[in-house]
Amino acid sequence: MTAPGTTTSGPAVSGTVLVLTGRFDPTADLVVEELNRRAVPVFRTDVADFPLRLSLAARLGGRTEEAGRAGEGGHAAGRAWSGTLRTGRRTLDLRDVRSVYYRRPARPRFPDGMSPDARRVAEREARRGFGGLLAALPVRWLPPPGRAADAEYKPLQLRVAAESGLSVPRTLITNDPGAAREFGEEAGGRVVFKPFTPVRGTVGGRSAAVYTSIVGPAELGHPDVATTAHLFQEWVPKAYEVRLTAVGGRLFAAEIHTDSPAGHVDWRSDYDSHRYRLCEPPPAVAAGVRRMMDTLGLPYGAFDFVVTPEGRWCFLEINPSGQFGFVEQATGLPITAAVADWLEGKGT
Repeated sequence: MTAPGTTTSGPAVSGTVLVLTGRFDPTADLVVEELNRRAVPVFRTDVADFPLRLSLAARLGGRTEEAGRAGEGGHAAGRAWSGTLRTGRRTLDLRDVRSVYYRRPARPRFPDGMSPDARRVAEREARRGFGGLLAALPVRWLPPPGRAADAEYKPLQLRVAAESGLSVPRTLITNDPGAAREFGEEAGGRVVFKPFTPVRGTVGGRSAAVYTSIVGPAELGHPDVATTAHLFQEWVPKAYEVRLTAVGGRLFAAEIHTDSPAGHVDWRSDYDSHRYRLCEPPPAVAAGVRRMMDTLGLPYGAFDFVVTPEGRWCFLEINPSGQFGFVEQATGLPITAAVADWLEGKGT
């Protein structure tokens, strides 16, 4: 699979960026278009294309005729994986990969006739074999899948943020309605609930999502709290919010102002109400963000902050593969160029 404007014929040349993402990904499209403009070769595919539309063949070890001619250098080269990824239209030489842009690939897809047991085994083998081969490539990843997966855990995010010197809201994780009700009383009755992972689905034929919401004593003490882990936080008074995008040590920040009640609680619920303004994070916040990125081992992160009426920046969360196109379109911040720089090897 290729993005609009991506070359689809001929062999890849040295220095190809491998882009792993779903078929519809406007954020990845921006980066691919920028790399195309720079004449950087791109090979775009989705993990879901394996194994039906994407094949691999890779080898490790042995002294090939080519390695023998290369002497000691060839012998060293024999310790790295070599081979190809092949679609119906393109072939990628694994030795030519300079970096991997790991956005939001889907899971592998298998033939419809496979039994559930066989499908589970095939998916596990694909993850360890195909995914493991890609992880073994000695190249830079944005972001590294393992570190990105770890960074998705909100309890870890909050701990690292606090350790990095960022202000964080008082937080409770519980399945005990009594503990939730007590936390609400301690917070003065102003408490929000937020899911640990994005919750999206379809209700009555229309798409729906669960956003951050204000909850009261009835919800906090409800028996359903006991059914699973819940995340509650004190309500932080807000003048506005900030989306801060970090790319290889470079920081791009924009204020997000909303005019609707729903958007004031969670700006993701009402994009039409947004107004954006460029801003600079305070030095202490910028330093904390960079420390947090170093601790998590991430080259990219989309941070969300609340800024209180007194000007205090309070960390909410980091998304290690968050979208940035809507911010760039509204503000002109050169985030796409920064991502392309990093994938090219120009950033640290």
